[in-house]
Amino acid sequence: MKGIILAGGTGSRLHPLTLGVSKQLLPVYDKPMIYYPLTTLMLAGIREILIVTTPVDRDAFRRALGDGSQWGVTLSYAVQAAPDGVAQALTIGRDFLAGGPVALILGDNLFYGHDFSIELTRAAKLTSGALLFAHAVRDPGRYGVVAFDGDGRPASIEEKPARPKSPWAVTGLYFYGPDAPDIAAGLRPSARGELEITAVNAAYLARGDCTVQRLGRGYCWFDTGTHAALLEATEFVRAVQERQHLLISSPEEIAWRQGWIDDDRLRAAGEALARTEYGRYLLRLFEPGW
Repeated sequence: MKGIILAGGTGSRLHPLTLGVSKQLLPVYDKPMIYYPLTTLMLAGIREILIVTTPVDRDAFRRALGDGSQWGVTLSYAVQAAPDGVAQALTIGRDFLAGGPVALILGDNLFYGHDFSIELTRAAKLTSGALLFAHAVRDPGRYGVVAFDGDGRPASIEEKPARPKSPWAVTGLYFYGPDAPDIAAGLRPSARGELEITAVNAAYLARGDCTVQRLGRGYCWFDTGTHAALLEATEFVRAVQERQHLLISSPEEIAWRQGWIDDDRLRAAGEALARTEYGRYLLRLFEPGW
């Protein structure tokens, strides 16, 4: 399975912060925002990743992330000329996917939970249909909302409903079979003028080929697209890292633990950043007990 990170858009909800920089390059505590979705894909075992961004921001992402070889992955870049919807990332990535399944994640989403990597690895084995993750929220009308029947199966998916049928929001992490680009290509723009990812999800649901996994107690999900959510995510990452003495979403550590880079590569990364707590943490991984 290959991965796509959608890191486009204008970030208008975060103006004036994003007038001169992509939203997905803003810091969430000690790392660029895009590190969080990137490492989510890495935890799923995905090593070929396409970053879809704007014409203005592509070079900035290249400078920040390079080709991924430092983490044992391959990063490619593509442009979304205008913010025409999340589903468009699937058609933009059609050639990259080469007829295979895909994990699509939004560049402003952060996930955290015990053993979430196990769930991600299982999801990455998908070969057909759709697998979505849902998280309960206080304001579901801001999101795509999934409702369930009496047996716990998804019954409906609606985009930003005025009267939500459940508190379960569909998160910005989607696993699809090889036909996802074809479904996206057949969509018509919504009233907002966008190709809605909810319409892709609803198409899978309509044919009985959609599974939704609820992230319950013990899982956290952040959509960091507003000032308040960005601050909340930053405070969460800081608290967990300081309490548990670990890094959330370090691509170097994940690549090392996955066996994609060796000790020498990890040590070099730590030494290059030795003046920072981030770099010192990477070097501590070689100490007994870590």
